[in-house]
Amino acid sequence: MNTAPVVIFVYNRPTHFLQIVEALAANNLAPETDLIVISDGAKKPADEDKVREIRAAALNIKGFRSVDLIAREKNYGLAASIIDGVTRIVNEYGRIIVLEDDHITSPWFLRYMNDALELYETEERVISIHGYIYPVKEKLPETFFMRGADCWGWATWKRGWDLFEKDGEKLLNRLQSENLTHEFDYLGAANNVRMLKRQIAGKNNSWAIRWHASAFLNNKLTLYPGTTLITNIGADGSGENTKETDQLYSPVTQERINVGGIPVEASASAFNAVKNFFLNFGENKGVVAFRKLKYLVKNLFR
Repeated sequence: MNTAPVVIFVYNRPTHFLQIVEALAANNLAPETDLIVISDGAKKPADEDKVREIRAAALNIKGFRSVDLIAREKNYGLAASIIDGVTRIVNEYGRIIVLEDDHITSPWFLRYMNDALELYETEERVISIHGYIYPVKEKLPETFFMRGADCWGWATWKRGWDLFEKDGEKLLNRLQSENLTHEFDYLGAANNVRMLKRQIAGKNNSWAIRWHASAFLNNKLTLYPGTTLITNIGADGSGENTKETDQLYSPVTQERINVGGIPVEASASAFNAVKNFFLNFGENKGVVAFRKLKYLVKNLFR
């Protein structure tokens, strides 16, 4: 198998980093995998010791075919670091698996990712593979597709990443001109358009909302597992870009996920399950209720 390189983006959380490396090394494809650690430079003097600690730990990683450390001299910030790093690695290798320093993987994560990268490599409709799925109440298929892209343990090919548009304003203009904002927001259940507007205004620096919008606007699909292969341990308040919450937690599966045998089309049942999850997600409720009322009134007078 032509295994894809795994790139881990890290900053100042050495304890988290060591946990994710340990979990990743437990995958049976780890000895056949090239691991690349991209370490962002310290943003402030208080972070310098932790950045050095992570880099020292990266140089001592065992269990992979190779380990490479890319140590940035300055602080890029997460979005710029990921955009630059993914572009650089995917242009060199043709495919990539992306993790951040708080993504704990299932022992079957690498097998699922590489199986899917092989199977859908020439399937133009498929833009990426994702390892995390929200803890929805409904039972999901073993694998399924949804329109767009995602950001917690994911993989793509050069042909997929070439569609990434980093100009949020261009993306928003297209969503509005093509009347896709409601669908982009899971029919009013999610806050994706709001997040994109805040990125444009400089109130967040989300690369992920731009990746999702880029895929969505090109009508591309992402493959998801029915049970999660990723647990995010960064939602403990320690991250630079995440808030503390346990609503997104789900234990990783210990079973292999078989890839293939499904139509390459968006799953309506999975879409509804995720939409229902967003409707009940704590921080969304007030905004969603207002948006639903606004949407109903708008269509009433239309």
